[in-house]
Amino acid sequence: MKLSFISLVSFVLTLWSTHNKPETAPAIPLCGVAGMQQLAGDPAFQALHASPIPFHYESKAGEMTTFSTPDGKTASGFMLKSKKPSNKWLLVYQEWWGLNDNIKMQAETFYNDLKNVNVIALDMYDGKVATAPAEAGKLMQGADKARLAAIMQGAIAMAGPKAEFASVGWCFGGSLSLQSAMLAGKQAKGCVMYYGFPEQDVEKLKTLNTDVLGIFGNQDKSINPQVVNTFEENMKKAGEKIEVVRYEAGHGFANPSNPVFDKTASADAYKRALSYLKDRLKA
Repeated sequence: MKLSFISLVSFVLTLWSTHNKPETAPAIPLCGVAGMQQLAGDPAFQALHASPIPFHYESKAGEMTTFSTPDGKTASGFMLKSKKPSNKWLLVYQEWWGLNDNIKMQAETFYNDLKNVNVIALDMYDGKVATAPAEAGKLMQGADKARLAAIMQGAIAMAGPKAEFASVGWCFGGSLSLQSAMLAGKQAKGCVMYYGFPEQDVEKLKTLNTDVLGIFGNQDKSINPQVVNTFEENMKKAGEKIEVVRYEAGHGFANPSNPVFDKTASADAYKRALSYLKDRLKA
């Protein structure tokens, strides 16, 4: 991508998905999270990633907005409304740091390049943002699974039953992007996940109504090649389509603030992601 952020490992989220109206789908407890949450709190794992470089972004088109969630609360997101009326939506999912200015900038980058698509970067931590790995690990470990599902459901319901969705996210957000695609049911039209831990339940993968573009690094020690291979195999078993793009790069290679940042791979990955999203969200 043109600009991205510091990444750390995502965790497995198993959400209820449906082929009916997603805004009425009930959230059920997510399972398989404990192992990844424990990894997020491992100091050795945290040490693999640097803290984000202080950054402030002034948006030209976006602003924060709020919406209702099915748990009786409200959630927020960084909204960029299409200049023309549109039922096309891109849901952008944060890294484990939270909805910081880097994520807002990337959302606006997609917004400017996609054109006539509503873009919203969801605040999955309800206003909390980390600036150090240990802090981010605590936020991710403490994230309530039902709340994460409710935020996604609320955003989908806000857009309405005629909305068509694509999603994109990095690491933690990569996992969320895949889960979001399942949760959106028949309204899902595209899913891009950058080095996120994939869903492993074949039966849940069968609920996908869209193909997936997976972007990974062969030198990633967390979402390693074997994890990606298994994901491809599971998608095949589920009868789902996936395109996997692998780079000789490490975890978080698309983040210019990450020591393993790979400019060439990052630019190529963004080009592929943008082309994919344009095709899935075309009028």
